Amino acid sequence: MADTKTIYRHSAVTRVLHWLNALCVFLVLMSGLQIFNAHPRLYWGEYGANADTPFIQISHRTPGEKAFPAWATIPGWQDLAGGRRWHFFFAWLLVCNSVLYLLVSFANGHVRRDLMPRRAEMAPRQIARDFWNHLRLRFPAGEAARHYNVLQKLAYLGVIFVLAPMMLLTGLTMSPGINAAAPWLLDLFGGRQSARTLHFLTAMLIAAFILVHLVMVLLAGPVNELRSMITGRYVLRDRSE
Repeated sequence: MADTKTIYRHSAVTRVLHWLNALCVFLVLMSGLQIFNAHPRLYWGEYGANADTPFIQISHRTPGEKAFPAWATIPGWQDLAGGRRWHFFFAWLLVCNSVLYLLVSFANGHVRRDLMPRRAEMAPRQIARDFWNHLRLRFPAGEAARHYNVLQKLAYLGVIFVLAPMMLLTGLTMSPGINAAAPWLLDLFGGRQSARTLHFLTAMLIAAFILVHLVMVLLAGPVNELRSMITGRYVLRDRSE
């Protein structure tokens, strides 16, 4: 029988901020799809309208056709104004919560200790081995399960320091008020329509990350993983030989 040991994996602050962030992300994504359904065409550059050729077109090939179904949007019916209210409120709540999470993570050493890859982990052979283990659904056991592997570290760092800032900056670039205060954002992203396209594509990458994250939780053992994010306690099990 495999040996087990219970450790305290996540602090109360981390758990609360994690679940609040999760709620905000889902509501921001769903309300964003509601906004996108109002005009499911993406353009590149300064301008974009019905008569212009889209850079990306998700749907809207026939009048009234939506890009995303009602169950995936908030509100569930076509309501652009309502979607914008939901989107802006929870987007700013997400920003504030994320800033607090980062401050706590830097203060308690979480970023340096748990997320920054060591030089040995960045070796191509190590990355390839972790990737192969993921493909085989071979998850770390025992003491190795205490720490994130290099693929997890790179994924989390990418979301926190690349995708999240991209979402925020492209979102701000679509605001006329922000354009007046910070016109350099328009130059940075090549125009408001380009910013909208990048905003949508970044949101899809974040959605893909969430999907992979949830699948990994289910495959790695949902009871143990969820318990660690609810109570903070995680059970280490040595792999049986």
